[in-house]
Amino acid sequence: MKINMLHGWDVTCREAVGIQEMLKAGLILHDDPGGLPLETVAGADISYSRHSDLFFAVVILFSYPALEILDEAFWMERVSFPYVPGLLSFREAPPLLKAFEQLSHAPDLAIFDGQGIAHPRGIGLASHMGLFLGIPAIGCAKSRLVGEHEPVGPEKGDMSDLLFKGEPVGRVLRSKRNVKPLFVSPGHLIGQERATEIVLSCCRGYRFPEPIRRAHLRVNELRVQHS
Repeated sequence: MKINMLHGWDVTCREAVGIQEMLKAGLILHDDPGGLPLETVAGADISYSRHSDLFFAVVILFSYPALEILDEAFWMERVSFPYVPGLLSFREAPPLLKAFEQLSHAPDLAIFDGQGIAHPRGIGLASHMGLFLGIPAIGCAKSRLVGEHEPVGPEKGDMSDLLFKGEPVGRVLRSKRNVKPLFVSPGHLIGQERATEIVLSCCRGYRFPEPIRRAHLRVNELRVQHS
């Protein structure tokens, strides 16, 4: 698939913050009323060993809503950008974008194990990737980066708004009964209601939605095989 190369990756942390501030203005956080039906969804994940600079990226393309695997792409490369909370997309996005380039067809939507706008500067991995890919993107994180929320009920589908500086930036979603909730936030070209609806529809008995869960299993498998 074609990637929008919006900037280079050989930057300092200060420059990275400036890039985030610049790109944030281009985010679209509502659904396209004239958009095509959702027929394919991609799940993407990164894996690397502690203290290693070799990153592995996997993207799996699924049919929607059946979630049958249609395609898979893999990439590995060395990453030099340091681990800095709030700037993780500058470590993870380059290999992920290379993996997306290998797909035979562009997905209609992508789900990432990371944040969308639930981020200190409102542009986490899913938002950053959505701008590069030019498709709707959703952040579905296992932990909270910013914000506060009311307690979430114990049943699947229970949820609470995630507020940051008094503004809604995501939803805290119970994806399976009595498991820890997920933090779902729109990344780009999608609104909160639709993002939450899609993530919940992709949860098939596990805490994580299938696209992310399967990508996570596959990328760790490939990393171990390479090691």
